[in-house]
Amino acid sequence: MRRKLFFAVVLFSALLFSYGKQVANSQQTVPKDNKGFKATVKQAVDLGPEIEGMKGRQLRLRVLTIEPGGYIGLHSHKDRPAVVYFLQGTDTVTSEGGTVKLYGPGDTSSATKDTTHWHRNDGKETVVLIAVDVFHNAP
Repeated sequence: MRRKLFFAVVLFSALLFSYGKQVANSQQTVPKDNKGFKATVKQAVDLGPEIEGMKGRQLRLRVLTIEPGGYIGLHSHKDRPAVVYFLQGTDTVTSEGGTVKLYGPGDTSSATKDTTHWHRNDGKETVVLIAVDVFHNAP
């Protein structure tokens, strides 16, 4: 009986250690910078003259690309809501809480004030997406 208990404790400890190591590694690998990422503004509208209370804000449309192995580091959409249309490749989007979603051609997503996430291209094809956001153009 003691032998079974000993092996159960050893097995449980090994599993707990392995899980803790995975959690620590996943938290350490969240990038804060960008790699293989390019954003091109295609259109922007100054919202100040268009809508009262929107001084300093733009409605902008960008084409974003993430090269294979590239990423967009952890960022928040607080004060910058966005909608996205995915054109090419497979984009792995990981939320601050660890939830992972894959997006491909034809998929859409949105980001609100509660969204903090990062993007990663694990594929062999460049990720291309169209992002439209309300951007605060700092003075």
